[in-house]
Amino acid sequence: MLALLMAALVLSAACSKREAAEIPGLISENLKLEEAFTLMEDHRHSQDFIIIDLRPAAEYADGHIEEAVNLDYSSDDFIQELDGLDRAKIYLLYCRNGDVSRQVMDMMAGLGFAEVYNMLGGIQRWRQTGLPLVR
Repeated sequence: MLALLMAALVLSAACSKREAAEIPGLISENLKLEEAFTLMEDHRHSQDFIIIDLRPAAEYADGHIEEAVNLDYSSDDFIQELDGLDRAKIYLLYCRNGDVSRQVMDMMAGLGFAEVYNMLGGIQRWRQTGLPLVR
């Protein structure tokens, strides 16, 4: 059931993305690791910038980016949690390898979030480059 709901949301987000992209000020972009790191540094400690780790809680606990909050993509209440986020804030998303976060970025764009970024390569790329993790 959750898979069907997610598929429907992804499809509607993809269809809505074209419309959303026409709205001035709406940003939805994939970022290379270096660009994502710069974005984090530029917005360090800003109340309007949220880093979201989309992996399951156990993976998040095993190591995550500093200040990242966990929003488990596979949880039953993911859609409700996503819908409860402030659409005016800036979001940087990541997952294990960048695939899920890309899909969620598209969903968020379709839902009218103003500024959403996907970190390409996910936490795997982050680890490969030796960047720090919080446990």
